[in-house]
Amino acid sequence: MALRHAVLAALLDEELSGYQLAKAFDLGVANFWHALPQQLYAELAKLEREGLVTGREVIQDSRPNKRLFKVTGSGLAELERFAVTANKPSFIRDDLLVKIQAVDHVDTDEVIAQLMERAAFADAKIELFGGLLRKMRGDRSEEEFLRDDERVGPYLTCLRGLAFEQGNRDWCHRSAAILRERRASHTRR
Repeated sequence: MALRHAVLAALLDEELSGYQLAKAFDLGVANFWHALPQQLYAELAKLEREGLVTGREVIQDSRPNKRLFKVTGSGLAELERFAVTANKPSFIRDDLLVKIQAVDHVDTDEVIAQLMERAAFADAKIELFGGLLRKMRGDRSEEEFLRDDERVGPYLTCLRGLAFEQGNRDWCHRSAAILRERRASHTRR
């Protein structure tokens, strides 16, 4: 997947400025695609040159003017082409996993501390995703929302982000517990 597809997907529901797009990425899209604000601004300019998004200037009195972007028919057609292409497998690249791989030869206390830090980060993301899911559902149950709402894609990606972070948190706690137990049993010998 290219950044272009993630940007187009983020612009499907409403017009957004580059700043709002960066915020949307931080809140929702970041659970499946990471991009820096500079990358988003550059991609918006490229997508506009290619006719996949259109931008309009909004004059503001007390602030600098801003530019709002929305997906064009060509942009929607690009997403349609993307939707039917074969998926590439995903791969994990994670420094913490390298440290765990080497844990038998490095400072276990430091690795445990990093596991607990990662678990705390996952807890914060879990809270964020839970809030986003509740906000999307409103006063409806999840079943009602998924059955009746016009747009469930963002909800489903948020569910995936939630499951991903729950898995991360649980793995971190389990790994830390195993390392603590091993350290305790080795010091008793």
